[in-house]
Amino acid sequence: MHEFSIVQSLLDQCEDQVVKNKVNKITKVVVKIGVLSGVEPDLLRSAFETFKEKTVCSEAEFVLNIQPILVKCNSCNAKSTLEKFEYICPKCESTDLEVLDGEDMYLMSLEME
Repeated sequence: MHEFSIVQSLLDQCEDQVVKNKVNKITKVVVKIGVLSGVEPDLLRSAFETFKEKTVCSEAEFVLNIQPILVKCNSCNAKSTLEKFEYICPKCESTDLEVLDGEDMYLMSLEME
């Protein structure tokens, strides 16, 4: 379960930001997870809730924003969000698509006190 190592890295980043910004704690952590990232949102949330104790995030709210697959069609240049894992342009039905978003996980923001 790589979600545990992801959470440990996330908590390390939070600790670094607390020191850097000379604050006491993190009150909110916002993460964006692409549906193609390979990260299971429920497992990530569970791991965060388990490991946040006795850290600067012990009272933090954990917000997950799920990013759908955003593609650009190389045939008609349309940008679309795919509702299913079918790589077909909704506008022209081409399969020549470039994935623009939905493959990664990002720490989007932190709220600190």
